[in-house]
Amino acid sequence: MVTKRNAQKVEDDFMEDVKKSLDEAERLLSEAAEATGDKANEIREAAMRSLRNTREALQDTQDAIVESGRQAAKATDHYVHDNPWQAIGIAGIVGLLFGMLVSRK
Repeated sequence: MVTKRNAQKVEDDFMEDVKKSLDEAERLLSEAAEATGDKANEIREAAMRSLRNTREALQDTQDAIVESGRQAAKATDHYVHDNPWQAIGIAGIVGLLFGMLVSRK
């Protein structure tokens, strides 16, 4: 089961990966602006690798978020099947509160 701590770690790791990759791409683009010939080609290739790494980090994070959503939906489904009357009561209370909030405005 996904915990808040696990979700926070995934988020922190993702942000760190993106920051590193963007910093690297920025550095490489600055170098590419000053370089010519083979050196410029090497720098462009390195920048492309950095961008691919960022894309992979984004994909990994998306996969982790989707999996978290699936696990949450599965847990909710099990809870509702195991406790149908409690689920109906909770839904009724949430609906009542929402109705009260909407009617105020």
